[in-house]
Amino acid sequence: MRLYHGSDVTIEKPDAIHSRKNLDFGSGFYATSYPKQAERWALRRSLRSHGKALVNVYEFDETANLHILRFNENDAEWVRFVCNCRRGGQPPLGTDLIIGGVADDKVYAAIDMYMRELWDMERTLQALAFYERNDQYCFLTPRSIAALRYVETYEVEQ
Repeated sequence: MRLYHGSDVTIEKPDAIHSRKNLDFGSGFYATSYPKQAERWALRRSLRSHGKALVNVYEFDETANLHILRFNENDAEWVRFVCNCRRGGQPPLGTDLIIGGVADDKVYAAIDMYMRELWDMERTLQALAFYERNDQYCFLTPRSIAALRYVETYEVEQ
């Protein structure tokens, strides 16, 4: 399976060490199966760094023996998990890879209303139903990152 990572640098050997904290699924190396989503991430990153917008392409070995936490829907369990990670919580011990929806700017606005206790879960889920769901793969461990093989990097026109 092809996965894409938007950046301003070529990353032939990804790692989880250089990740920011308090992201949707905690610290890790993030990728997506949607090239356009990775291109948006690359453009955003390049605006901050004044560098090039680059998409790194990887082949993911789906047969690797990994402990995967998968969220098939942006449901209440997913919302609570994202809130916990955004507040600095950690994924369950032993998890190699987390797969689920992205809390991008629009989606995060709804989650933020829940986190600030302005909306209950029912209202939050109603709001989330209006947004298109994209995916993200968060590689947490060296073992999971070893299941990625670098293919190429391409530049996104700004």
